[in-house]
Amino acid sequence: MSDSAASARLGTLDRFLPVWILLAMGAGLALAVYAPAFGEFLHAASVGTISIPIAIGLLVMMYPVLAKVRYSDAAVVGRDKRLLISSLVLNWVVGPALMFALAWLLLPDLPEYRTGLIIVGLARCIAMVLIWNDLACGDREAAAFLVAINSVFQVIAFAALGWFYLQVLPTWLGLSTTSAEFSIWAITLSVLVFLGIPLVAGYLSRVVGERQRGREWYESVFLPKISPLALGGLLFTIVMLFALQGQQVIDRPLDVARIALPLLAYFILMFFIGFATGKGIGLSYERTTTLSFTAAGNNFELAIAVAIGTFGATSGQALAGIVGPLIEVPVLVALVYVALWLRPRLFPTPDLHAANEKATEPARL
Repeated sequence: MSDSAASARLGTLDRFLPVWILLAMGAGLALAVYAPAFGEFLHAASVGTISIPIAIGLLVMMYPVLAKVRYSDAAVVGRDKRLLISSLVLNWVVGPALMFALAWLLLPDLPEYRTGLIIVGLARCIAMVLIWNDLACGDREAAAFLVAINSVFQVIAFAALGWFYLQVLPTWLGLSTTSAEFSIWAITLSVLVFLGIPLVAGYLSRVVGERQRGREWYESVFLPKISPLALGGLLFTIVMLFALQGQQVIDRPLDVARIALPLLAYFILMFFIGFATGKGIGLSYERTTTLSFTAAGNNFELAIAVAIGTFGATSGQALAGIVGPLIEVPVLVALVYVALWLRPRLFPTPDLHAANEKATEPARL
């Protein structure tokens, strides 16, 4: 696929996605600065550790993407042991270890921010990764499957890995340790809300829609109608994030810059490690892209909730979690274009089945 063809696949709105995201970030910051009462309202509009406005944005954003997944094909992804094992290793071995190393290397004198970044590294992505994967023409079925598998691992492994990276490994290396207790309920709730609800809604939409009207109607009529919701939900979420947390960013710009550096390195390194891994083990472009974005993304809602619940809303750990998505969103949008640029250069002869399948799909967003 040529660069112009890849760009065309994004659609008119999506080709200008960086512009819309910058405008959304600017709108959120303006609300944080000039309408502080709105920020106070957002802080109050929470149930436990779940921000209702952000939850609404994420659910609206994820529903169209998960409605596009052909669930009858998703089970086939599980047979690809190369993809599954690579994803688990990247998410649960490489990712946390890399964030631990970057946090200690770049923030040796800032223990609170360092701890917050390590928590970010443990929270694997279950939401926005579906958007980035879709924009980069990745494998939808593979993305849904990997997100579901990593969500199960998140519930099982998050607390144990937190103990290992905050207490055990620093002790082995002669470094200072941090004591923290993570709520399994908060982790489970995050998975159930941000993956469970849109996953069930998407699955039921496809089953009922195909049963009532057929696959052709579902994919050529219904999906194009709901597709704009994904971009709308993404932009709404970004506005809410910056309106909710923007004041902290403005008040502590130097601290934010220190936190941003290891985050920037982490997202870029994880993406290219994932891309090199997929290419090296012989995956198609579609699955290589899916592997890369599922490895690079993080569950910012969980990281922020855990940091606030464990260390407090005004803690340095919470600020590190807050900065996470503010860096992740623009970086991963840029990496979408990097993936599309790499496609014809590293995958000049795309997999025939994947090409045929993509040719019959509706617009991506």
